[in-house]
Amino acid sequence: MKLGICSVTRAELRAVVEGLQLAWDLGFRWVKVQLDSKCALQILQCPHREDNRHSAVVARFQALIGRNWEVFVSHVYRESNKCADYLASRGHHLPLGFSSFPVDDPTLVYWILYDRQGLSEPRLVLNEG
Repeated sequence: MKLGICSVTRAELRAVVEGLQLAWDLGFRWVKVQLDSKCALQILQCPHREDNRHSAVVARFQALIGRNWEVFVSHVYRESNKCADYLASRGHHLPLGFSSFPVDDPTLVYWILYDRQGLSEPRLVLNEG
């Protein structure tokens, strides 16, 4: 879903909510959500913060996960989810709104298999202390 101009955090939160709604509508009742944004994850895990500018999206998330299904949300490093990166990069060239991709897209299939094998690129972490 292309949102237009918004923060990265807002985009992550909307992606989670829209993805969960789509999963529910398609009949999935066991869903694993992996976020590469610790900030977005913290916002979802602390829905009652007073300074939450994302309260409407968080309320939708809470309503969705309160349904009769299993939803697991966790943090992953960006490098371990190449499929999501590929879809996000394709989304930059799409019109605003919802878009779907064919499941037989060879590049998408490649990244799904790559992620499934648990492969990832090295990550450089600098100690600022």
